[in-house]
Amino acid sequence: MENKEIVFLLADDHSIVRHGIEIVIHECVPNAIVHHTSALHQVEELIKAKGVEILVIDAHFPDGNSLHILPQLKDVNPDLRILIFSGLEENLHAIKFIHAGANGYLSKLSEEEEVEQAIRSIVHKGEYLSETVQNLLVQYANNPGSVNPLSNLTKRELQIAEMYAEGHGNLEIANQLDIKQNTVSTIKKNIFDKLKIENLVELIDLIKTHHKI
Repeated sequence: MENKEIVFLLADDHSIVRHGIEIVIHECVPNAIVHHTSALHQVEELIKAKGVEILVIDAHFPDGNSLHILPQLKDVNPDLRILIFSGLEENLHAIKFIHAGANGYLSKLSEEEEVEQAIRSIVHKGEYLSETVQNLLVQYANNPGSVNPLSNLTKRELQIAEMYAEGHGNLEIANQLDIKQNTVSTIKKNIFDKLKIENLVELIDLIKTHHKI
């Protein structure tokens, strides 16, 4: 299959990432045709126009989140193979991308050898499931709610998490919900513990990624 012409699309807003992946692709698939885009809104159009067979795409772009377009990309081309290549923590984010239609998830922290392995696996098997993702899939089979870590929050915790994501502080949240400020602080600690996060930046990312679902 290495000698077959395969059409790739690399979608990432950092050109150095795309060019690095292109080098690996050409080592694995010498006859590959590789297209690039830095904008999420161009992905669907390029898949249609260029006959893309394999999409390597980041999770987040300045103009949106790729998670929410995966189902429509599969509608455009049901045979499209999608590899998410992201800096987001694999054990927190991989399953929801697989669930949305991705055929694999690769961390940007991976060594070059693993990147090659992922490209070859997507080309030959149509998927790439790292050991971490395989373990997560087993967990998901036992607990479908694990695809969305926000589902572990109570209704009140989710409400307060969303208020933090909107930029409200403890005092403001306490006043709006008519509860004590130290109650808000306690709930915030519970939210962070349940989501296994350490700061508001990570919380905002989770809220954005899961679209408040």
